[in-house]
Amino acid sequence: MYAKTLIMLGLSAALAGCVSFGAKTPDTLLSLRPTNGPAAGATASGTAETALIVLEPSVDARLGVTRVPVQIDDANVAYLKEAMWVERPSRLFQRLLAETIRAKGARLVIENDPGFSGPQLSGRLLDMGYDVRTGSVVVRYDAVKQAGGNIETRRFESVVPVTAADAKYVGPALNEAANVVAQAVADWVG
Repeated sequence: MYAKTLIMLGLSAALAGCVSFGAKTPDTLLSLRPTNGPAAGATASGTAETALIVLEPSVDARLGVTRVPVQIDDANVAYLKEAMWVERPSRLFQRLLAETIRAKGARLVIENDPGFSGPQLSGRLLDMGYDVRTGSVVVRYDAVKQAGGNIETRRFESVVPVTAADAKYVGPALNEAANVVAQAVADWVG
């Protein structure tokens, strides 16, 4: 009986080194916070003709994950060590856009309402990561504004130099660059 118990304990200890119940949490989880947001208690109202729906931007596969891309050269991408987004970067950017547009106070802003038929802002998030070649973070967004049968597109970009490819520098720089783009988009949509 004693030998059987020792064998079972030995097997359990050996298996414990092989089994993992989830990925190791990275040292840093990154998010985007608006530098301009609506004040507490701010209200907005509007009609379907004046409200704006902000849709989640489309992304390619390298931005469709919660890892922070590092562009090595034109053909090679890696991911920033020990840092991840708290959720998909496209969703974080959508929320940032909506909050920044709301802060202007000019219109009612709605997020992801599939039945909404009024003006909308959609687009494609092309870049939101670190570029080794320039030593900077890049946020690049192709916006599509649709209202009253009119469609207009515009590319927005912000590049912020970074001291090193480390989450403690890249995270704040990405937040800064994303806010610059979001403010430019908010000024564009009115």
